[in-house]
Amino acid sequence: MQQVDDHQKPSADTAPPPRPWRRIWRARDGAAAIEFAILAIPYFLIVFAIIETFVAYTAEQLVANAVEKLSRDLRTGRITYGLNRTTDKNATQFRQAFCDEVSILIHCSGDDASSGLLYLDVRSFNSFADIPTTIPRQSSDPYADIDATAFRYAPGGAKTINMVRAYYRWQVITDLVRPYITNIRPADGSLPTDFLIVATSAFQNEDYP
Repeated sequence: MQQVDDHQKPSADTAPPPRPWRRIWRARDGAAAIEFAILAIPYFLIVFAIIETFVAYTAEQLVANAVEKLSRDLRTGRITYGLNRTTDKNATQFRQAFCDEVSILIHCSGDDASSGLLYLDVRSFNSFADIPTTIPRQSSDPYADIDATAFRYAPGGAKTINMVRAYYRWQVITDLVRPYITNIRPADGSLPTDFLIVATSAFQNEDYP
């Protein structure tokens, strides 16, 4: 039988130590924390993007509902203009009525027209064909800022054709969402922040007394 020299047997004391990278590779301490740290940023960005998109489109629906509500009041004569009646509302009062309808998400008031966030365009026309179908822009760029110089508050009386259009600049916070839902881009190329909410209603007033 072949004998093995005891000096040739590797012992625990003489065996070469494992290499450091092998110890690191085999270690599992804190793996979950490291994985979470790697995935947390994109995960929360996606979550915030979903929430922000949901809130923005909820605000859009809120503005649309307010436009429909006030348009119905104009159409039926519950709101009038320049008729010397108790139902008359001027531009400030009409704006305040609109702000009351959207107050759950949007903060505005009748006397903050200069803030540049909310624009109301209420006008009468000779025919439905005369009602503008596009958003007035300051240039031909489809992402240019809106041109509010022609906006006014001048609804007509009974049986007139009218338009109520609301514009609101919704501020987008999450950077991940901005390039995809913002529809106003600064001319200087800076990061866009505004999601322009637009709601329109065109109608003919009833023949109210």
